[in-house]
Order: sequence, then structure tokens, then C-alpha cells
Amino acid sequence: MQYNGLIEEKRYFCKRKQTTMTMKTIILNQRKERDELLSRPYLIRHMVQNTDLLLGSNLIKLITGPRRVGKSTQALLMLRDKNFAYLNFDNQALLESWDANQVMLILDDVYPGYEYILLDEVQNLDSWDLWVSSLYRTGKNLVITGSNAKMLSSEMATVLTGKYLQVEMLPFSLEEFFDWNQLNLRDLKEEQKADASVLADDYLRNGGYPEVVASRMLTRSYLDTLFDSIIWKDVAKRHNVRNTADLNTLAIYLISNICSQVSANDLTTELGFSSVNTTKKFMDYLHEPYLFYYLPRYNNKLKLMAKAPKKVYVVDNGFVAAKAFSLSDNLGHLLENQVFIELIRKGYDTDKTLFYYRSRNDKEVDFVLRKGNRIECLVQVCYDMSNPKTEKREVDSLVEVAAELKCSNLVIVTNNEERIIGKDNYKISVIPFFKFQPSVPLFHKI
Repeated sequence: MQYNGLIEEKRYFCKRKQTTMTMKTIILNQRKERDELLSRPYLIRHMVQNTDLLLGSNLIKLITGPRRVGKSTQALLMLRDKNFAYLNFDNQALLESWDANQVMLILDDVYPGYEYILLDEVQNLDSWDLWVSSLYRTGKNLVITGSNAKMLSSEMATVLTGKYLQVEMLPFSLEEFFDWNQLNLRDLKEEQKADASVLADDYLRNGGYPEVVASRMLTRSYLDTLFDSIIWKDVAKRHNVRNTADLNTLAIYLISNICSQVSANDLTTELGFSSVNTTKKFMDYLHEPYLFYYLPRYNNKLKLMAKAPKKVYVVDNGFVAAKAFSLSDNLGHLLENQVFIELIRKGYDTDKTLFYYRSRNDKEVDFVLRKGNRIECLVQVCYDMSNPKTEKREVDSLVEVAAELKCSNLVIVTNNEERIIGKDNYKISVIPFFKFQPSVPLFHKI
């Protein structure tokens, strides 16, 4: 019996030693990966947050957003001149060999004297929030990235409340897209305006995913594949969805109907699904990886607001070109979707500060921006107002809602028009999209 016990003990220590060696090899390889990534040239993103201020805080720095928008790159650039350790959890071998205590010992060896730890796609690690919380308690300065909105928000809210700053990243903004093409959107020369108009139209139709801004011929095939990957990997696989046909049908329906009002009841009937609860569940799943957003209708009564249909938006216009079941471009919807994403980029929140509205006479305003308990601004989107009937419709809707909500800050965002319209003692600013700059919160402290 004692002999057998010694054999088992020896096997245990051999297996542990082998696991440690495997783990160290993985971390050494990831250091090479980190150094190679740091050696590449990158476009410096326009950050609302001050990087030095973020890194100077002892709170956890959480960088979230959809797949392939540059979260890892941004984290690396933030830390480029710092001594930092790196763990990439988009690595099955690391997850399968995981031993938290061994990992910390190996990091001390591979990155002696490190000041920060970058944890990339950390949500892939089981019980990651508890481990991150323990690191925080020991004084580690952490920068972490993740691509799943619900997991991150719910787990952060329960375990790490008050311990982190959240930075959301999205595909390139129009200004960043111009930077990539070596044009300054805020200081265009007269001879650059024709090229700028072509670029703005390209951006409106094809979006701003970093991987394809330099290779527009690949945009549709790349985003087609990325969209499918998000559906199957980030949604179906993560949630063990059996009825993947219905999930995909819903995703294609939503991408084909951006800026439209949707409800789980109507979608269930329209698409022939078996259950409203399943439709609601699938809609939530499609929001988690930052793919679709649902904008509520503003109402002072929360119960009525919860019952009203929501408007659906997608994180990047390029997905519409790649996946929508449509024979023609709807430039009005593309512009409205882009304005919505710009508002999200600036920190507006579909739970608290961003809504749409329908008046008592059923006149609609696209965006209600709220700050605290007051309505800050009403924003209408209209691609082309050259037709007097179109102008009258948009202005009348805006003025009627302004009176109901008692707001005098009124904006109509167009493709390229700029002027002031007076109506019933209201002044309405008509501005082209490239000049639309809503107010900017600094960062989310949660």
C-alpha cells in the first residue's frame, strides 16, 4: 500500500512539473507574440479618456467592445513604454493548463519587476472575475479586455463594483477613417474636399472595421465571415443554442431592418418562432457580443417604456452591406445607424441617457439625449432635405416633440447640409454628419 502511494505521489509531481513546463512555454511564446505586436506600426486611436490618467489609477482598466475592433492593440499601445506582463486567454492551451498560482510565479520569472498585467479576452477563463478580484486585492495594476457585454457587466457588477474603469472601443470613427487615409477631417483644404466626399460615402456604406479600412475589396467577404463567427462562436456555442437556424434567421432579419422598431412579440409572429421567450433570449444573446443594440422609446413611466417597441441598430454599417437581405442601399438608415453608433462612442447609454420618442400625434424623433433628469438635446437624422416636403416633415416632428419634452436644443444631422432653420420660436441646427459632435463623458467608473 505504501509503495502504491509513493508511485501515485511521484506521478502527481511529474504531472505537475509537466504542466508547469507547458505553462511556462505558453507564456514565453505569448511574450514573443506581445513583442512582435508591439513592433508593428499602428494608427493612434482617438480616445476620449486620458491614457496617463487611466494608467495612473489603481482601479482595474477594462477595455470592452466587439471582436476585431482593436481592443488588444489599444491596450498594448497604452502600455507600450511600460514594463508589463501579458496573458492572452484566446488560447485553448493556456486555458487547459491553467493553474493560477503557477501562472503568477511564471510571470515573475518571465517579466521581472513588471508594473502592469494585461489580460486579453479574459472572459474566456472560468471564474475569471474571482481571480481578477484576488489580483486586485494584492495590489496588481490590471488592464483587461473582453468581448462579451453581459458577462463583463454582470460579473463586474457583482464582484468588482467600484474597482474598475470601463473604456468601450468600437470600429473606426469617421475621423479615424480619415486619419488612416491621411486627411484631417477638421481641417480640409479646398482641393481635398472631393476626395473627402468620396471617403465619407465609402465609410457610410462600408463602415470602419480596422482590418478592412485599407483593403476595401475585402470588406464584404471579411465582414460576412466575422458576422457568422460572432453568431456561431460568441452566441450559439457560448449559450449552447440548439436551434441555430432560428438564431441565424433572427440575426439576418435584424441586420436587414436596422433603425426599425421591433418587439419580441412581433418578431415571433413575423418569423414563425415557437416562443416569445426564446425570441427575447436570442435578442439578448445578439447584444452580448456588441453586435446589435436596442434603443428604448422614451417615457417618464418605466413600465410603459419597457412595453414599447425598441429600435434596432448594428455596431458597424459594413455588416449591412455584407449580410442584409436587401437589393438597394437605404442611405437614410445607414446615416441614422452611424449617428447612433457615434452617440454610443461618446458614452451615451441605451439604459439611461439615449432614447427615441413618439409624440402624442405619432411624430417621431430619432434620438433623445438625456443628462440627469433633463432632456439635453433632440436629434433628428435625414440624409437629404433638399425636398421641401421632406424638410417640413422632419422640422414639424422635431418642433412638436420639443414642445412636449420642453427642450430647445434641436439638431438635424444630414449627409452634407449645414444651415439654421427657424420654426415656432425654435432654432434648429442643421449639420453634416462629419461635424456632429455630441458632448462627451470622460469615462465610466463602475
